[in-house]
Amino acid sequence: MNNKKALSAVLILSAASIIVLIFAHFFPEESGLILAIFLSTVVLLAFIILVFQYILGHNKIMLDMHDIASVTENLNTEVAIWLNDCSAVFLNKKLRRLLGISDSASFNHKETLMRIFGTDDITPEIIAGLLDDTASEASFVCADGNTTEIAWSTSLFKQKKDFSLYLSAGFNMTEIKNMQRSLSDTNERFNLSMELSEIGILMSYDMVNFHASPETVRMLGLESSIIGINEFRSLIHPNDRIQYDSWFKMIEADNASSSGVKCIELRIRSVGGMYRWYSYRFKMVRASGNAALIGGALLDITTEREKDILIERLAFVDEVTEIPNRNKLMRIGQETYECCKHLNYTYWIIVFDIDRFHIVNDTCGYDSGNKLLKDFAHLLYKFVGTGGLAARISGDNFALILRDYGDDELPVRTAMTIQEDMTKLAVNEFASLNLTCSAGYSRMPDDGNSFLDIFEHAEFALKSGSSSQSSISCYEPSMHDSIIGNTELEKALSDAIDNDELRLFYQPKIDLATGKIMGVEALVRWIKPDGTIVRPDVFIPIAESSHLVGRISEFVLNEACRQNMLWQRMGFKNIVMSINFASSDFYQKDLKDKVMDALIKSGLEPKWLEVELTETLALRDIDFAVAQMNKLRELGVKLAMDDFGTGYSSLSYLQVLPITLLKLDRSFITDIEHDSIAFEIVSSVIRIAKSKKIEIIAEGIENENQANILRNAGCDFAQGFLYGKPVPPEKITEFLEPV
Repeated sequence: MNNKKALSAVLILSAASIIVLIFAHFFPEESGLILAIFLSTVVLLAFIILVFQYILGHNKIMLDMHDIASVTENLNTEVAIWLNDCSAVFLNKKLRRLLGISDSASFNHKETLMRIFGTDDITPEIIAGLLDDTASEASFVCADGNTTEIAWSTSLFKQKKDFSLYLSAGFNMTEIKNMQRSLSDTNERFNLSMELSEIGILMSYDMVNFHASPETVRMLGLESSIIGINEFRSLIHPNDRIQYDSWFKMIEADNASSSGVKCIELRIRSVGGMYRWYSYRFKMVRASGNAALIGGALLDITTEREKDILIERLAFVDEVTEIPNRNKLMRIGQETYECCKHLNYTYWIIVFDIDRFHIVNDTCGYDSGNKLLKDFAHLLYKFVGTGGLAARISGDNFALILRDYGDDELPVRTAMTIQEDMTKLAVNEFASLNLTCSAGYSRMPDDGNSFLDIFEHAEFALKSGSSSQSSISCYEPSMHDSIIGNTELEKALSDAIDNDELRLFYQPKIDLATGKIMGVEALVRWIKPDGTIVRPDVFIPIAESSHLVGRISEFVLNEACRQNMLWQRMGFKNIVMSINFASSDFYQKDLKDKVMDALIKSGLEPKWLEVELTETLALRDIDFAVAQMNKLRELGVKLAMDDFGTGYSSLSYLQVLPITLLKLDRSFITDIEHDSIAFEIVSSVIRIAKSKKIEIIAEGIENENQANILRNAGCDFAQGFLYGKPVPPEKITEFLEPV
């Protein structure tokens, strides 16, 4: 009872005593009874006050104990919370499992504490010893019969007049002890075990300070076990602070979730001033007064992160320019977008395209082209600030993320500076070239509902720029006014995919030597419920711009494999099924896995599937394309180059592309009867392809004379209206032969 309460009690008792004396004076015959009643009342009142004070103090301790128990329940280390008189003890999940105590089972509190601390009793002297030791070692037999050795770190959490609340956190040293039995020096064994653990405890009860365990103090080189939250922020690597700030805002928010264990990974300045990677695995609960209590384990994961960096480099670093690739851009971009939502930050997304980059490859070669790409990447990196990123998207396309500090002219000024710097690259092998680039930009998070939306809007601005070189365009919602019809068609196409309105038609491919069918090309058709057929040249461009093309490609791949296997099971001779991939699908890293899954599901052998690629698609990123094609060839899938001859420097690519079939574009076939130049070009291509052991197929054949010319020139296969138009699967069986 404090002084004010004691004074109040004295005054009340004094007043009561005066009243009793007055009654005793006027009623002497009843004075004995009055005095007895008064003394009994005083004794009862004093007892009630003492009991009330005991209950109030005990309940307060219980509330504190409950809050800490909620935080420590799922920590990956042994934790015990206990009162000095052992009237209440909480053991977290990990410790209960060691002892074989179920969640609902009752247990002897004092005996359990003596067991885990390795003592004969829990006395004030024993408690003082636990508090004095940085880590008190103890061993006990677990529920499975094995002996566990734990180093306990005990601290006084709350103290009242009659009760003290203690928290003991343990580090399980069993395995380390077993490895180090040969070491005789106890101090050396202990130091080694603590260094190997690299696990600390970090807790906050007021969102003003962090309370650090001794191991955390050692790892981070702290001067005190209490460190302010803002001071702790100064230890975090500058590039990770936006993530820390976003995490902190989330905790402060009224709607922050209090359930579940969460994890955040940060680089924190440690002993010696070096940054190391730490994983903070924590839980947050809302205590009385809606205050947030946070507690968790801090684990040094530097070694694991260094291994991850090597793996991440393969997945997220562009091999040519050695800057982040599209995958990294999408990952960091979305994280930045979410931080913008929490912290009210804004960023600019600028997309660049090197104008007429194919001329560099054609005139200077691929090595020089790669050098230009690397030099351009270095130009972008000069503008990367805190929280920013420069990445190569694909081919000659790049992206730059810049923090927006309220300067609306920053994207234009940055793009113009990069354009000026790029002209200075026109030296040596590039001296005869006019090196320029164009740009499109958008603002995050204002210009979309996700990073992907905003990124695509920047790309849309780039494509919507003037046809001249060195254009710089800002995304405007009004840009979409001209494509409202396309938007409606996009929605209808999405519904069509959901409603199974897509069908595959098949056009036969004929062996010119035998006149028999050797394969088919699968061509997708959109057939509406009323029977209306929407042409592919109408809906495929919409699909490619809206990313519905991925769903269409998946349908084509799986349905084509299924149908070809069905024909085989019906007893027809095996034929090759040809399918086409859109650019966005071909450049996905999991393409090989998707093709393999389709083959496995259908049961079709890989050699009966052929993937057709356009020349433009294959040459968009030659290095990646070759790697992707080699992966498909490893499966046993055939590869064909479609529309050959419509691009540039075509023949030179036969040296590097691992194709099995060359498809001559119909533009050469149309005039082959009357145009001697067209005939010579076709004959030359056939001869070169034959020397590379590549088969040839000509498309667009409409009459027998064209077929005869191609047959005599050495062409292997033919496709065109002379042999058949694309038809449904039931019609193609008219061409198939029984086994």
